[in-house]
Amino acid sequence: MTKKAAAVAPVLVRHVIWLGWKLVVFLSFALCFIALLRLHFSPDISSPTNSLSRTRWRSRIPRYNFDGPPKIAFLFLARLNLPLDFLWGSFFENADAANFSIYIHSAPGFVFDETTSRSHFFYNRQLTDSIQVAWGESTMIEAERLLLATALQDPANQRFVLLSDSCVPLYNFSYIYRYLMASSRSFVDSFLDLKDGRYHPKMAPVIPRHKWRKGSQWISLIRSHAEVVVDDEVVLPVFKKFCKRRPAVDTSKGKLNLKLQKQHNCIPDEHYVPTLIAMSELEGDIERRTLTYTLWNQSATKMDNKAWHPVTFNYADASPKRLKEIKDINHVHYESEARTEWCQTNSIFVPCFLFARKFSRGAAMRLLSEGVVGPFDASSLLGNS
Repeated sequence: MTKKAAAVAPVLVRHVIWLGWKLVVFLSFALCFIALLRLHFSPDISSPTNSLSRTRWRSRIPRYNFDGPPKIAFLFLARLNLPLDFLWGSFFENADAANFSIYIHSAPGFVFDETTSRSHFFYNRQLTDSIQVAWGESTMIEAERLLLATALQDPANQRFVLLSDSCVPLYNFSYIYRYLMASSRSFVDSFLDLKDGRYHPKMAPVIPRHKWRKGSQWISLIRSHAEVVVDDEVVLPVFKKFCKRRPAVDTSKGKLNLKLQKQHNCIPDEHYVPTLIAMSELEGDIERRTLTYTLWNQSATKMDNKAWHPVTFNYADASPKRLKEIKDINHVHYESEARTEWCQTNSIFVPCFLFARKFSRGAAMRLLSEGVVGPFDASSLLGNS
């Protein structure tokens, strides 16, 4: 090697090292910048209460100065059509159109018109951004949030009632309207879930164990609580990840089936809203009960897939006597909390339930013939509040 070449070699080495350090510094700055962006745009899972508070402050719902008659938004969660549309059509016929609005989440692409519905009240009331829903999956609560988000665009909507396609009203519109408007609270079935192991430990610290709640999916919300549900960006992602239905029993899978059956069996729609309300420190602002009556099949001999499913009411079950029994229920007992909820609205004792499920077409026809959704004097019960 010549003297000149020997002199150049160390310079080249130093130059390469210098470029290498520049590259390391540049990559370090780039990684730090990306990390800062992720922290800025991602929800803070280490402090769920603060995150929920921030979410409410940056609500995506337009704010309006509302002045006029308040509406009830009836939110139907349907698999396809509404088989009891004829009964609901009669129910809405007896109502002032300024006092209600209707929204339907159905299968994507399904349209309510004169060929698919027997009541004009449902024409074109379907959501255009509906999703495919499966029972026991987080898609159920995503569909509920879509309904609430759409209904919140109308500032007149002040009460939001979630209904299934098998729900029926137990009273006429006037009674239900006055019942809901007489209360400044939401109606959310909510109780401590201590037994069935649906809470997944990995939900902590975002969802602490003491905030875990269970309750009926069928809720009635005031506007501010509907906004809390729609704006949530903290609790829902945890539900999607950890609250999942256990696979059905399949003996053909042998040992794998036994392993699958040891998984947590979490039904999202039975936990999401009551847990979110508890997480948001709003339990003092709700009536912790549902307005929708359900009769559960609590079979002791078939505790697998066939147990704990709602009983379907047929024609014979919808007798005036049976309806009176449901309407006369004035309290609900929660065993896990040793709590009895005496049903009130505006400090007046009232029947617990305004709606019931699951009703067949025959049962709905009988309700219609018995005049259940016909004229009713609500003032005798709720006064002029």
